[in-house]
Amino acid sequence: MKKSIKDLGNLQGKTVLMRVDFNVPLKDGVITNDNRITAALPTINYALEQGAKVVAFTHLGRVKEEADKASKTVAPVVTRLSEVLGKEVKFVPQTRGAELEGAVKALSNGEILMFENTRFEDVGGKKESKNDPELGKYWASLGDVFVNDAFGTAHRAHASNVGIASNVGEGNSASGFLVEKELKFIGGAVDNPVKPLVAIIGGAKVSDKIAVIENLLEKADKVIIGGGMAYTFFKAAGKEIGKSLCENDKVEYASGLLAKFGDKIVLPIDTVVVKEFSNDAPSRVATNDIQSDEEGLDIGPASVELFKETLQGAKTVIWNGPMGVFELPNFAKGTIGVCEAIANLEDATTIIGGGDSATAAIQLGYADKFSHISTGGGASLEYLEGKVLPGIESLSNK
Repeated sequence: MKKSIKDLGNLQGKTVLMRVDFNVPLKDGVITNDNRITAALPTINYALEQGAKVVAFTHLGRVKEEADKASKTVAPVVTRLSEVLGKEVKFVPQTRGAELEGAVKALSNGEILMFENTRFEDVGGKKESKNDPELGKYWASLGDVFVNDAFGTAHRAHASNVGIASNVGEGNSASGFLVEKELKFIGGAVDNPVKPLVAIIGGAKVSDKIAVIENLLEKADKVIIGGGMAYTFFKAAGKEIGKSLCENDKVEYASGLLAKFGDKIVLPIDTVVVKEFSNDAPSRVATNDIQSDEEGLDIGPASVELFKETLQGAKTVIWNGPMGVFELPNFAKGTIGVCEAIANLEDATTIIGGGDSATAAIQLGYADKFSHISTGGGASLEYLEGKVLPGIESLSNK
């Protein structure tokens, strides 16, 4: 078990270095979705209420060259954080140097500052992304303890997570409440689920989620497969798929999974097909008769009912990936149907592993109906694969 911020003891007067994930979408310098900022508030508020001096930092997008810096400054994030916190967040537009060091030293108990985008350190050599030892050591020197509340980057070993945790001193690093929640729900569902466990895996490609499918097939009672990846399994089962998305180099692999786990795998039984990829294209529901000039864009109504039946009685449900091209409204019905089915389950722990399924649940207004929606797409995928996440592994044990 990793330490939580509460395990760090009395924070009064201590400088808490806090890695947050404020990699929010921006349009013309305006934040279009501040979910990641509000998700970190419990951890930030806890530290401030304890009388800590908080130094928060995040990455924002990719920064490859000097010209990228203007559009990737975290200044708009600082403004928004000040608004939702209801108090001033001091901003230091540097990632190191005398100005930053002086501002950290000048903090009073219960005050917070943010410094500039950690990825600015990647210009001229990937010091942040490649976990430059000197950079991690420098950032660690700015504070007394380190709290990682950025699950979205936990699958990467960066200077701003592993680098600091490795240098801040034994026993002085911990997870924030957001990371703690991710570990509790996703870790619990994968390592020690309440059975029956049903996993729903969607999205375009089998290759993106091979390790997830394999790991969950070993542990789950049923694994429902939808989305574009289902057609690779259809082809493996000898069905006609027309022009539907298919990874021909993964058909043999899918065939092997069907042979080994055929009793666990649940595939769609009907498909919404079109002759052209367009929201307004005429469509029909095909069962086993997809024509050579047609492609599937969504699961059909009978599949939604089959998946609902499969979910009945489940005690733990993990969902990752849409059932069709849900960004086209006419082909979102399958994803909506599955989302509603999971949301309406009683007495079940329901988890969305980030990414497009999280977007779908939030857009459909079902966010509150799920036990947990992960904030980290890539990190949650790797966690579902059973991989060790370096950003978590580097934190102090209880």
